[in-house]
Amino acid sequence: MTETATNATTHKGSETREFSAEVGRLLDLVVHSLYSEREIFLRELVANSADATDRRRFEALTDAAQALPENARISINPDKDARLLTISDDGSGMSRDELVANLGTIARSGTRAFGQKLETASPEDRPSLIGQFGVGFYAAFMVADKVDVVSRRAGSDEAWRWSSDGKGAYTLEPATREKAGTDITLHIKSDADEFLDPWRLQSIIRKWSDHIAWPVTIMRDGKEEAANEGTALWRKSRNDVTEEQLEEFYRHISHNFDKPWDTLHWRAEGTMEFSALLFIPSSRPFEFGEQMRESKVRLHVRRMFITDDAEILPPWLRFVQGVVDTEDLPLNVSREMLQATPVLARIRKAVTTKVVNELKTRAKDAEAYTTFWNNFGPVLKEGMWDDPTYKTDVAALSRFRSSAVEGLTSLDDYVSRMKPEQDAIYYVTGDNADVLNASPQIEGFKARGVEVLLLSDPVDSFWPERLGTYEGKNLRNVAQGLNDLEKFGVPEASTAEKADMSILLPALKTALGDTVSDIRATDRLVSSAMVLSAPEGGPDLQLRKLMQRSGQDIPDVTPVLELNPAHPIIHTLAQKVQAGNTIDTLARILLDVASIQNGETPKDVNAFSRRIMDYLAGSMQGANTQQGQAD
Repeated sequence: MTETATNATTHKGSETREFSAEVGRLLDLVVHSLYSEREIFLRELVANSADATDRRRFEALTDAAQALPENARISINPDKDARLLTISDDGSGMSRDELVANLGTIARSGTRAFGQKLETASPEDRPSLIGQFGVGFYAAFMVADKVDVVSRRAGSDEAWRWSSDGKGAYTLEPATREKAGTDITLHIKSDADEFLDPWRLQSIIRKWSDHIAWPVTIMRDGKEEAANEGTALWRKSRNDVTEEQLEEFYRHISHNFDKPWDTLHWRAEGTMEFSALLFIPSSRPFEFGEQMRESKVRLHVRRMFITDDAEILPPWLRFVQGVVDTEDLPLNVSREMLQATPVLARIRKAVTTKVVNELKTRAKDAEAYTTFWNNFGPVLKEGMWDDPTYKTDVAALSRFRSSAVEGLTSLDDYVSRMKPEQDAIYYVTGDNADVLNASPQIEGFKARGVEVLLLSDPVDSFWPERLGTYEGKNLRNVAQGLNDLEKFGVPEASTAEKADMSILLPALKTALGDTVSDIRATDRLVSSAMVLSAPEGGPDLQLRKLMQRSGQDIPDVTPVLELNPAHPIIHTLAQKVQAGNTIDTLARILLDVASIQNGETPKDVNAFSRRIMDYLAGSMQGANTQQGQAD
């Protein structure tokens, strides 16, 4: 894609050149498709200005004529009356031929060509080049009907004007400029008034270009005001940054008012280079919505903000805030294109591993780690469900409530306390750990001294199946581990006299019909009379509840009613059946109470209330009759 040099006309020192058909099509693509936000144009132009200023500073090392003025900066001047926006810099500027090469040919990049010259330069002499002057420049046509560029090459007395409406041609003509550098003037479109507002321009600079090395100023009410901070903390050595600076920057990017719980500040060098400054908050943000699962770590390229949608970290680390800045990505690409670059994939892996290793180190301080876990543990646990690469690491970092110890425990600690004959890690899921600890579901395990993890976060219904095993031990829901109880012996309570279930079970099945899939005796209950469980192979009741709350259609699963043969209530029911009495009402009450124990509402609350009232009325009448006979 090159310009068509033969299609050039000259009128009194002014030369008009046409873009080739290929360049014209590419220009239309840049303006309408490459960038998803119009404000990006300012980022690109400021990036080019910063690049040119860096270039001049570097060239001045060997050519005194290139020396920068003491107050070198990038100036932005909006003129609402004339509908003009001018971006000026004190950079290296461009000669006539460079204007043709860099602006007349989109496929060629002045920065790229300059960068090739730097391959033999020493690292300390290489400026931090920003952008590739070419494609990014043409983003200006998203907001401008016409663009004028007046540029004077450092060391030269000549200045040239490049003008184009971004459609089919551009003109070149001699111009005047007092000193070396470049002025880019945009004739703002009628629907782009916002980009003539100094406050709007400053917000864009703060968002996209706050930490480039050169000062950026904006003219407001005739005064030149600073628009950027100009210092990239993440590119400094940790020893050169104070805690106060880190905290201020953390609050700036996170909009939180706390101090960070942890700060990660490092520079990666080798096959890829990037700087990173990341923070883990010390408190859970007020609007830390579970529905927003994307990581918002900011991606910068050579100090310039590119996007916070690059998904630098996986969703299960979305609580981490900060900046990653790399030299290995082009500046002028869209977020959509970034997602497909292998460089970004390698950066993601490196940053994720760094954060995971940092958490492993901090987890050694149990008290401090508990603070972190209470804030972000439910989010971190998502990694066991949706990240096969790191699921084992996340499992080691996870903490849980347990039936055996106070506070939190790790899976490693659980394994260290397992019984010699135990080959599985047992857990139970529900909405509240305290309620789970008193649940009939785990009575048999507790009575035999077998520890059970109490999992009460929504994600806990999903990740155990995906994790599968830990340290060679299977993770097993207590509802699926009933057959394992035999290996742990018989608890003392199990020696009590048991009801005759051969008479009771058929009567209950007749009374309850298809409201349960089965009724059976169990030895996992100690103090409770009954418990509901999922049929073998079906989803447990907690998972079904979560799916129902989220509005998902799930097939109806009829529960299993399990009974404790040693409980007085079961004895009484068996005696009633043996005496020929009906137990239909009591059977329904039994099932409804079992549902309540599981944190569910009886299917027919009104019918449940009537049964309770009728049963109480009958009991009271019987008591009165007995009292009358006694009298």
